[in-house]
Amino acid sequence: QVQLVESGGGLVHPGGSLTLSCAVSGISSDTYSIGWFRQAPGKEREGVSCISSDENREGGAFYRTSVEGRFTISRDKVKKMVYLQMTNLKPEDTAVYYCAADNLLSVLYRELHTDRIIRQPEYWGQGNQVTVSS
Repeated sequence: QVQLVESGGGLVHPGGSLTLSCAVSGISSDTYSIGWFRQAPGKEREGVSCISSDENREGGAFYRTSVEGRFTISRDKVKKMVYLQMTNLKPEDTAVYYCAADNLLSVLYRELHTDRIIRQPEYWGQGNQVTVSS
């Protein structure tokens, strides 16, 4: 059974930092790429970042323009964890954040450059709320 379980969300002040974690089970870390998505109230779900199953071979990590330089995605294959470090958070980062997995990096990568999801990744986590507010 495939499971993606997010944790680490919460309330943070503007300019603050937060790290989200995604525990991955039931799929191979060697073949699945992992992405982070978010959905703000009243808005479409959007891709935020993704990381290849083999970051050295396929170029590593990728980001939506609005978060580049502030967010960092990483993965620990031994622990089967994927992380999203978020710094200099802004109120517009407020959303439910989702972890997702697909065996095609291109599926996740494409969603970083669209306003709505074109193709659903194979697997989703349940979501974790991040609220940026003073």
